[in-house]
Amino acid sequence: MITILIIDDDNQVREMLKTMLVFSGYQVLEACDGNEGLSIFKTHMVDLVITDILMPEKDGLETILDIQREFPGTKIIAISGGGRIGPESYLKLAKSFGAQSIITKPFTMLDVLPVIEEMLKV
Repeated sequence: MITILIIDDDNQVREMLKTMLVFSGYQVLEACDGNEGLSIFKTHMVDLVITDILMPEKDGLETILDIQREFPGTKIIAISGGGRIGPESYLKLAKSFGAQSIITKPFTMLDVLPVIEEMLKV
């Protein structure tokens, strides 16, 4: 079974993604920040990471850098609703740090599932 790790400090976003992904047949692991996400990533077989950018403790950009440094080629989708500079700037940075795909919040299942399916194609 394909395992997806969701890293986001927003419980509602994590729960919505988890529900959608479990319904679509994926196994889902969850973390509330980059530190917890890295810990889970290092101890579980994960096929895809979906990470928010703006989080306390360790943000998504640091998390992407750390994952790509230790596990190059990991499939990562960065998500963001913005902040002071808007989501586009953060998501562009995420791509330059190693995220293969980006999605702006808010999103729907129709926005996310095709991106996931495309990334998981071998």
